[in-house]
Amino acid sequence: MENDLLKKVRKIEIKTKALSHQVFAGEYHSAFKGRGMAFSEVREYQYGDDVRNMDWNVTARLRAPYVKIFEEERELTVMLLVDVSGSRLFGTTSQTKKDLVTEIAAVLSFSASINNDKVGALFFSSKVEKFIPPKKGRSHLLHIIRDLVEFEPEDRGTDIGAALQYLTNALKKRCTAFLLSDLIDLDDRQQPRYEEALKIAANRHDISVINIYDPRERTLPDVGLVHVRDAETGRDRWVNTGSATVRRNYETWNRKAAESTQALLRRYRIDAVTIGTGEDYVKQLISFFKNRA
Repeated sequence: MENDLLKKVRKIEIKTKALSHQVFAGEYHSAFKGRGMAFSEVREYQYGDDVRNMDWNVTARLRAPYVKIFEEERELTVMLLVDVSGSRLFGTTSQTKKDLVTEIAAVLSFSASINNDKVGALFFSSKVEKFIPPKKGRSHLLHIIRDLVEFEPEDRGTDIGAALQYLTNALKKRCTAFLLSDLIDLDDRQQPRYEEALKIAANRHDISVINIYDPRERTLPDVGLVHVRDAETGRDRWVNTGSATVRRNYETWNRKAAESTQALLRRYRIDAVTIGTGEDYVKQLISFFKNRA
């Protein structure tokens, strides 16, 4: 069992590390800037230099105008907020939502590592299940990937607000946070339940959302009477997919849920990308990074 897990982790590392080096490193660097500008050196004033950067002490000592040179302070802290609720195990294509989240999270981790950024992770269901503080190093990244593969949550529900609130309280300095979730966390009016937590977290951190879905969460096929079970509540029922009304109501509910979620993200200017199981996430992420740059 342990050998199977190590093989799986190694396979994910090889694939996603190669993608990070060959495809994503430059795009990631452009999309996610450093915290600000750090002092680098002083040099003689040149025509066009900003006089606000004059180093008056050096200028007085050397009796010639000198300016301070600043460079972008590249190092970031990157946090992965990973939804480990019961619905992550759903998948009707070549992979489950969990499989897709694992690969994308690994790509983001290695892309951040290439740029010398710290990486941490927060696993959440209806509560925060596990917090891995940000660090650097290959062994740390493999620890995160291993947990992405094998971690079993205590609860099966979803509370995105709890995860965002924990992030706000745990990290006082600004970080770049990726929320990887299907975003199915709605009230009875099909409105996201985590608006207040998102508003507060977005004021402190640079938050991006990677919305994972499966095609069958948007449309039902006509396959007659089927027995279904809610992966998070455990409730089950029979559904007549042969009914056009049932299929239409299902699509309408999911469309409204998606619209209310997207409206919330736009309201707080949260960058987001939606990726389906079975889709080429490489193209989607590259496009996402370019739009942010």
